[in-house]
Amino acid sequence: MVIEYALFDEVEMKKPHPCASRNKRFQIIRLGADVKIVCLACGNVIMMDRDRFNSRIKKVIASHEGPLVK
Repeated sequence: MVIEYALFDEVEMKKPHPCASRNKRFQIIRLGADVKIVCLACGNVIMMDRDRFNSRIKKVIASHEGPLVK
């Protein structure tokens, strides 16, 4: 199953971010060979290759036109 996603989409990952909120919601801020996502709870940025991202994404929650976290 291939999940379609785009820049600035809000996604839910399979595992939570290890910050205090244990949040699974992230926003995509860069797409290419690597994918850069930002935690919507603490604002930390995580960069991973696209294959790793595709195996860890659960679903797309919402689409946005710009970044939520600066």
